[in-house]
Amino acid sequence: MTLHLLKMAVGIESVAHLARVQKARRDERRAKGERPINWHFTRNFPRRAPELLDGGSMYWIIRGEIVARQRIVALEERRRGEGRKRCAIGLAAKIVRTQPIGHRALQGWRYLAPGDAPPDLGAAPRLPKGAERLPEGMARELRELGLL
Repeated sequence: MTLHLLKMAVGIESVAHLARVQKARRDERRAKGERPINWHFTRNFPRRAPELLDGGSMYWIIRGEIVARQRIVALEERRRGEGRKRCAIGLAAKIVRTQPIGHRALQGWRYLAPGDAPPDLGAAPRLPKGAERLPEGMARELRELGLL
């Protein structure tokens, strides 16, 4: 059974900003001769790893809303020098925008059941035509006013 992760994108202002940051990191890895994959590091290794690797995604909370997801492609245990173990979560390069859903801040990550995950933006039938092209700030304000 597929399972997802929910994570705060700390220091990220928008989906476009997330894409730029990840592309810069991939380019740095490629220049060093490393595999150009998006790695996100966390302190704890998920105990339900097989379910995450069975089509799971990392859902990103940006500015108080779940707004995007990336497919999880790898989970690896890494050590930082001689220090403690960390989990490296490999993410696909493609960022899929989701229907924005408000969510409170959280530390670390949380499991997200498929039934609780927001639908992809293109798959959301109740959004008006062209809503996916609105700037994120404007779309957020329109949602808060109940107009979107």
